[in-house]
This record gives sequence, structure tokens and C-alpha cells, in this order.
Amino acid sequence: MRRITGEEIKEILGKAEKRLGRSIELDEMEHFPGDSFSQEYEIFRRENLERYVSRYEKLCRFAERTLRVKPKEKDREKIQGAIDIAHLDMTVEGATSFAAILVFLIVLLGVFSGVGMYLFSGDAVGFFSPEGGLKSVSLGVVFIPLIIVLFGALLMGLLSKYPLRIAARWRLRASNQMVLCILYMVMYMRHTSNLEHAIKFAGEHVGAPLALDLRKILWDVENGKFMSIKESLDSYLVGWKDHSLEFVESMHLIEGSLYEPSDERRIGQLEKALEVILNGTYEKMLHYAHDLRSPITMVYMLGVILPVLGLVVFPLMSGFLEGLVKWWHLALLYNLFLPVFVYFYGMNLLEKRPTGYGSEDILKEHPEFEEFTKMKVGGMGFSPGMFALFIGGILVIIGLIPLLLFYATPQGFDYTLFEGSILESKLLDYKCDETCIGPYSVFSMILSLFIPLGIALGIGTYYYIWSKQLIRIRKRTSDMEREFSGAIFQLGNRVGDGLPVERAISSVAENVQGTPSGDFLRMTDANIRKMGMSVKDAIFDSHRGSIVYFPSNLIKSSMKVLVESAKKGPQIVAKSLITISDYVNRVRSITERLKDLLADILSSMKGQITFLTPMIAGIVVGVTSMMISIINNLTLILSEMGDQEGAAAAGFGGFENITKILTITDIIPGYQFQIVVGLFVVEVVIILSILSSGIENGIDRVTHRYVIGRNLFIAVGLYFLIALISIVIFSVLAGGVVQVARGTGV
Repeated sequence: MRRITGEEIKEILGKAEKRLGRSIELDEMEHFPGDSFSQEYEIFRRENLERYVSRYEKLCRFAERTLRVKPKEKDREKIQGAIDIAHLDMTVEGATSFAAILVFLIVLLGVFSGVGMYLFSGDAVGFFSPEGGLKSVSLGVVFIPLIIVLFGALLMGLLSKYPLRIAARWRLRASNQMVLCILYMVMYMRHTSNLEHAIKFAGEHVGAPLALDLRKILWDVENGKFMSIKESLDSYLVGWKDHSLEFVESMHLIEGSLYEPSDERRIGQLEKALEVILNGTYEKMLHYAHDLRSPITMVYMLGVILPVLGLVVFPLMSGFLEGLVKWWHLALLYNLFLPVFVYFYGMNLLEKRPTGYGSEDILKEHPEFEEFTKMKVGGMGFSPGMFALFIGGILVIIGLIPLLLFYATPQGFDYTLFEGSILESKLLDYKCDETCIGPYSVFSMILSLFIPLGIALGIGTYYYIWSKQLIRIRKRTSDMEREFSGAIFQLGNRVGDGLPVERAISSVAENVQGTPSGDFLRMTDANIRKMGMSVKDAIFDSHRGSIVYFPSNLIKSSMKVLVESAKKGPQIVAKSLITISDYVNRVRSITERLKDLLADILSSMKGQITFLTPMIAGIVVGVTSMMISIINNLTLILSEMGDQEGAAAAGFGGFENITKILTITDIIPGYQFQIVVGLFVVEVVIILSILSSGIENGIDRVTHRYVIGRNLFIAVGLYFLIALISIVIFSVLAGGVVQVARGTGV
């Protein structure tokens, strides 16, 4: 079936104008789906796909042209379905080819790194012993390449199925908008029973990514893939049957309303559609909230608490194993593998989040969005990124002072601090034989605290500056949405009493003055009175329209209904606005109930992120500093006392036995140990912040960044203070132990 083009529509309207003897404005056909709404689907797709997704598409297409690798047949259907859901411009073979090429390169990197480390580490010299056997090779020459190769092997399965993860993320973001999508369609079809126009109306206001799905529904009809909008919509809904059955049922109820013989039954079915998705969302979130407690506890215990408590044994373990465990082993485990585990396990929980509600990322429509995201800091003209880099860089450089001093003066620059007191310690305290290991001093460990602090403040400062104004805009808009239902209810009543829309807006603006809704209506009234604009232009003008300064899809769509229904008479306007007020109240009520369900879990997570994790990690660092300090000082005392027999005779037999087992150069230096722990705290705070924000709001970049910035300030600042106090207190205790030891020897 051929679709009528825009030119043919104009020709038909021209003939109708001649017959009727009056002009027919095309504005009345504003929601006819033959305009650029669906014709610009490809442009809209490119603009709304995230940058990393677009780069991934290009890499997959390039990999497929370079080396075509076929996937397993059992995986092909799933991956193709994910590609279709996420609107990816690639093939299944492209995803498999990219995974195979990247894994091959990683394995090559592992092999070459092992060969390079072997050749340049000295193990290659005299590899064969004089007796004809093989000499042992250092652990690092084998361990690091092996880790790289294993990482590449694990990455193969993840990358080949990466479209599934993109589709899950897309589905989560789209599902946040489903309640509003149904609300917009019901709002439109209540006064105009046209499914095509209702889908277009919802697609214009619901925002990406669900808007892209709605455009695709119309795009497939216009390209002849389906013969009718109902066929295209039914085909699209098949993909949601396993993920959001209530959304599918609501859509079918909306479709069924087209066949109802009376307005009363049609409107009843539309209201039933909204009720189905609201109740379905609430029930699923209820089960999700109940089922979430155990996984969240496991994430925190296995991914945070137990690993942090286990850190205490690593310095001793490295001593007992004669230096077999190095600080970089600890870094690989705590700064790479554990954060990756926590992240993917947390994202798996987030992907199971019920569909239905969440925050909308509509702040880009605000006229000051670019100004806020690119604002300069202070009078220095720094961008947020440069300012954050400056702040974080200074603190990191302070933390690197022990390394900088050592490499600047490798001939033994060092001196004793607080000599003769209980806090006696060297400035750096490197242990040098064939190679230098350290620093072991308490002073160096304290300076190392500035490295995680600098990284956290750098990231937190950037995110805070970037998001704080946007969060204020969102809060103002959210406050307006909360009391907007009362304003439009009054507006509907005024219009129903016979007042023109223009005068009704002015009257309600006076009644609700001092509120966000009053500001919105007052701005609209000013545009009508002072600028001579029509109601539509006063609200929707791209430069001076009042909606520009209140970026809310709910408000925008409500005003759109007002403008559209005004063409059909004041009673239609009154009924439409009163109905919208009722719908908004119902949606808000359900949303608040859903947030109440998650309140306990979210408050527990916030406490774990901002208090428990930094407190435990800080105390662990302090205890470790005490152990290292005691062993270090006892080793020095014994070396001063001379041979072991003299030490034993002087009363050091027990301490001497300890130092036989634990050699200070085999123990991980406190400087590197604290850096590993501090970075682990930073990573865990970021990951858990994303998880808690995602559970509460869904995928929302602005809220994610704001929560990350706030939590980094609180958590890492608390970690810095607790670790600093713990190091000082436990160093004093260690000094006391050493003084007792010295007194015993004396």
C-alpha cells in the first residue's frame, strides 16, 4: 500500500480550500505522521546513541571487513535480537570479529610482554645452570603475561556478546519512560482517537531512547515493512513480552479502545490501560525491593567488607612467603579484579530493575545547559575539567614526594624525624641492598594519603561543578511537577466556566503566585499580554516560550494537549486538563510508593558508601602501619645489638625469632599498601554510587555524576581523616612497643 506524500496532501488541501472557500491551515495537521518525525529516523538514531556505542559500531564494521568470524549458531539469534533492540548499525559477525581480533591482540601483548620482561630482567643471562638444568625465573616474568593472556581469554566471551549488554542498558533506559509513554498516549487519545497521532505525540515528548522506538514503529510503516501502524506496533511489542508484560497489555488496551462504539467505553478502556501499567510497575518493584536485600548484602560483604578486612594479612603474608607477594599483586587484585567483579555484579542487579519509572534526561533543552556544562571556575577562566585537574594534581604531587625525593637523590637522602622520642622515624626509610625497596617510614605513608584524596577530589570536583546547576534546575522543575496538577485542575475549571484560555491562564497565575507553576503561568501570561503572542507561541516559542525555562516533558505534553484541545472547544479543554490532573496525581502517588519500597535499601547503601567502607579501610591502614613500624624498628634494634646470640642474651630472644621469620624487605611497604587501599575505596565508592543511583532513578547521567561527586567528597574525606588519625595513634603505640623493647634490652 503506497503512502500519501506531503506534496499530495497539500494538493488535496488546495482543492478542498477552493470548494469550501476558506483557508485550511496545515498547523491543524501538526501530528500527522508524514512529516520529518519518522523521515529523520536515521539522524535521530545517530544523535541519541551514546558516543561509545557509535565507536563500537564502527570498530565492529571495520573488524568484519578485516577478518570475518562467524558466531556460534546458538548465540546468533540472541545477539541479533539485541542489535535490533538497541538500533545498532552492525551485524552479528561484526561483533564476533571485533572480539576475536581484540582478544588476539591482547594475547600477543601478553606473550611479547613476557618475552620482553625475560630479556630485560636479567633472567635471560645464564638461563641454563652449570649443572645443565634450568634456572628458576622470577615470578613477575611469568605472572604478568599469564594474567594478560587469561584476561584476553575471558574477554572473548564478554565482547562477542557485548550487544546483549548494550541492549540491556537500552532496555533499562527505555523502560524508565514507559509509564509516561502510556500517559501521553492516553492523554492524546482521550480527545483524539487516532493511534498513529498518539504514537507520534508520545514520541515527541517522552524523549530518547523510547522515542527512537516509537519513531521506528512509524518508520517501518512508511518504508513498507508493515502494512499498518497496528502491525508495526504489535511486532515491536513482541520484544517486551518477557521484560514488561504490563506495558504490552496497556498498549493492547489502547489499541482496543479504537474499536469501542461509545466514548464512555473508549475512555474507560484508556483509563484501564494506565491503571494496568501503574499497578504492574508497583507489583514488580515490590518484589524487586524484597529480592534486592540479599544480593546487595552479598555485594557489600564479598566485594567490600571481607576484602578490606583481608588486607590486614597481606603485609604479613608477603613476609611469611619471603617476598613472594608484591604490592603490584595486591594492586591487580584490589584495583582491577575486585572492582570489575563488583561493577559487573552490580550492573547485573541493575539490569533486573523493573521497568516503568525513573528520571528523565531532558535538561539539554534548557537554554543555559551548555553554559552550565562549560562554565568557567572563579576568575581564573578554568573549565571544570582543568580546575579539577589542577586541584587533584597538586594533591597527587604531594603524595608522590617520597618517590620524587628518592629518584632525585638516589644516593641515600634521608634523615631521622623526632629523634629520641616515641615518634622517632626516618623521613623516607628505603631499604637498599642490590635494589632499593620502600619507603617504609610513617611520614611517607601519611603523604601517600594525598594520592587517593587528590584523585577523589579531582573527579568529585569535576562532577560536582558539572552537575550542581543542572540538579538545581531539575529540582525546580520537579517541585513544579509536584504541584502542577493543582494548577492545571484550576485552569480546567476556569475554562469550563466559560473564560477564554488566555484569561484563564492570567487568573490561575494570580492564584498560585509564588510557586513554580505560578512563575510558569505568569511568564506565559506576560508573553500573551506584552508580546502579543498566541497561547501556543507564548508557551512553545523556541526563544521566549515559557516552556523553555521549565524543561519538563510532563508540563510540555500537558500544554500541548491544551493547545490541541482548544481547537475543539472550551469544554474539551476543561475535560482534558482535569483528566490530566487526575492522571498526574495517580502517577506521582505510585512513584512515591515505589520510592518508599526502596528507601531502606538505599539508606543502607548510602551509609555503607559514605561511612562504613571508609571507616573500616582507614582503620585497616592504621593497623597495618603499626605492624610494619614494629617489625621495622625491631629489625633496626637487632642490627644495632650485633649478632643474634648477643641479642638473645640481652633479652631479645622472642623478638629475634619474629625477625627471623619476618624480614622487613619482604613485607609490602606501607606507602604502596595505602595507595592500593585508597584507590580501592575510590573505585568502590564510584561503583556503589552508580548502583544506588541506578536503583533509585534508572540510567540518568546527571544524577549519577552528582551522586558520585557528593559521595567521593564525603567518603574519601572521611577515609583520609580516619586513616591519618589511625596511622598517628598506632604509630605512637608501635613507638611504645619499641621503647619497651629497648628498655628490656637495656
